Amino acid sequence: MTFLESLSSGRLLVSDGAMGTELQKRNLPSGACPEEFNVSHPDEVRSIYAGYYAAGSDLVETNSFGGHRSRLAMHGFEHRVAEFGRKAAELACAVRPAGKFVAGSMGPTGDILEPLGPRTADEAYDIFAELALALAEGGVDVFFVETMMALEEAEVAVRAAKEKTGLPVVSTMTFEKGKAGLRTMWGVDIASAVQRLTDAGADALGANCGKGFDEMIEIVHEMRPLTSLPIVAQANAGIPEWDDGRSVYRETPDVMAPKAQRIVDAGVNIIGGCCGTGPSHIHKIRELVDAHARH
Repeated sequence: MTFLESLSSGRLLVSDGAMGTELQKRNLPSGACPEEFNVSHPDEVRSIYAGYYAAGSDLVETNSFGGHRSRLAMHGFEHRVAEFGRKAAELACAVRPAGKFVAGSMGPTGDILEPLGPRTADEAYDIFAELALALAEGGVDVFFVETMMALEEAEVAVRAAKEKTGLPVVSTMTFEKGKAGLRTMWGVDIASAVQRLTDAGADALGANCGKGFDEMIEIVHEMRPLTSLPIVAQANAGIPEWDDGRSVYRETPDVMAPKAQRIVDAGVNIIGGCCGTGPSHIHKIRELVDAHARH
């Protein structure tokens, strides 16, 4: 069964949790390039994937969030996109159980597109296409274009991944609540995101990151009536606190559980975690989803 067939069957899928905090537990130095770990520490990255599958994830995301050349250039690795991306996918596919999926993670470029910034849409398209092709070569089943703030960039990423590989694409943006309601940092509201990401060709859409599971409940409630597409929700483990030079997330699996239950009840199709969540959070979500399926 393909990823889209699994979604269309009505099955509620569990995604994974955070990658960055798991890499830190495995001694990724502060400020180092996470994607370089795919080639220098493959056993460590593979163990993260395997840990999430063991915790109950139906899909895991590759360690490639900043794997495009614009982000890798910050570390002098802009010419290693294909190497890092392909390896990220291969490591995940090597431990992928039967019936489970590997999602190619693609985050923002860090650039601002014209007319507000110097990066053209064509340049951004090529940047995302290069990473998408590498991940596809490595064997991913689907792409997760995630943590997007600007609609123009999200649209370009969705189109690049779909047009260059033919694989399905999930697109999530990061919303936070302010005086104007739920918006991204660039002021994108949920209704606009739903409409334009759908028009761009996203096969599923939703939200990730943000201020935690409490706010994600509101996001899903606002989004669900606006679309018939599958909805994805991947929240942080609360709001981070700064401790000894690192962001620490305090929301435990037991604290998160009733909030995750409300997200499930709100009608999501894929639920998982983002910053600060780990295998223990995913295991708890797995229990909730399995209980939901029995009713």
